[in-house]
Amino acid sequence: MTEQKMNVESFNLDHTKVKAPYVRLADIKAGENGDHIHKYDMRICQPNQEHMEMPSLHSLEHLMAELSRNHSDKVVDISPMGCQTGFYIAMINHDDYAGVLALLEGTLKDVLEATEVPACNEMQCGWAASHSLEGAKQVARGFLAKRDEWSRLFS
Repeated sequence: MTEQKMNVESFNLDHTKVKAPYVRLADIKAGENGDHIHKYDMRICQPNQEHMEMPSLHSLEHLMAELSRNHSDKVVDISPMGCQTGFYIAMINHDDYAGVLALLEGTLKDVLEATEVPACNEMQCGWAASHSLEGAKQVARGFLAKRDEWSRLFS
């Protein structure tokens, strides 16, 4: 592993030492006008040991992106990680870690109540055939079941 600091924050995180599930503040960016973007790493699966299947991850992304905004107007973006182990949550001017955990908990509970995946059609989605509502619910259920572990990063 390289000792050189990389530009991407998560590339500097030793993925062999973290213990999923967790939610951690990964970065803060300050804007020119005083706004701050807080980026959170919502790690659902243990890196290099497990991952979410694409249809489940894709549906969970749609669901969280839509439903999280019912809990906060500070959500900028919810983006899946390419490694399929979690999501990044970007919040503007919101540095309340406990509030982010509450937002995620409420959003995931909403996912469990969902009867359809939002924007799951060819007009609104670039790969509408790749979705699984039940898979998204299974991931959400598993992450919620370990709610007491979300604040722990290392074992």
